Amino acid sequence: FILLNCLTVLSRFSYSLISTFSGNILLKPILNAGGKDISHWFNTNGTNKSDFDPQIRTHIDGKTGCEVPYTPQGRFIHIPPPYPSASWANDFGTPWWKDESYCIGHLSTKTRKIRIINTLTSQEHTLEVCSEETLEEILNRFYKYNKHAASYTWKYNGTNLTMTKTLEQNGVKDEDEEFYELNFNEEDWLPAIHIYFNDDLTEA
Repeated sequence: FILLNCLTVLSRFSYSLISTFSGNILLKPILNAGGKDISHWFNTNGTNKSDFDPQIRTHIDGKTGCEVPYTPQGRFIHIPPPYPSASWANDFGTPWWKDESYCIGHLSTKTRKIRIINTLTSQEHTLEVCSEETLEEILNRFYKYNKHAASYTWKYNGTNLTMTKTLEQNGVKDEDEEFYELNFNEEDWLPAIHIYFNDDLTEA
């Protein structure tokens, strides 16, 4: 992640705020944390977007005895001031950390490479994919190389792959670490997915 783009990571989800809040003084703590994981600013739960509901960490203010947001790095976008203020406008609706429109991606725990071999044409392509991606998602990216990819049956070691599952769930093991320990070049041992034409050509 590049500081220039001000991508901020929150519990493996990445957010981009600078285009919307450029010039806002409350953006400074986020700019300072650009490219870093700020999960410790929040109480987080869930790793899927459907059950991800981050809550700002709080503490008891020593002067007022009230519970207020805990922001030792400095108050940032959509965090109210610790004391009543006429300048505070709370009409922004959903705070950015709960607004999916600011979320631009999901960090992968690990990426890996696979070979996709077209048994009809003998063409071969190497793709880098995320460990969380299903075969359907990989297929969608493979359209770049074959507009009729959905008209093929995808197999590994002669076994049909379940397109709604990940590579690992389909038994396509990630052996990168083992190859590293054995001092093997992983590029020479990439798992091969073979695709077989079904003769039901989809429209381009």
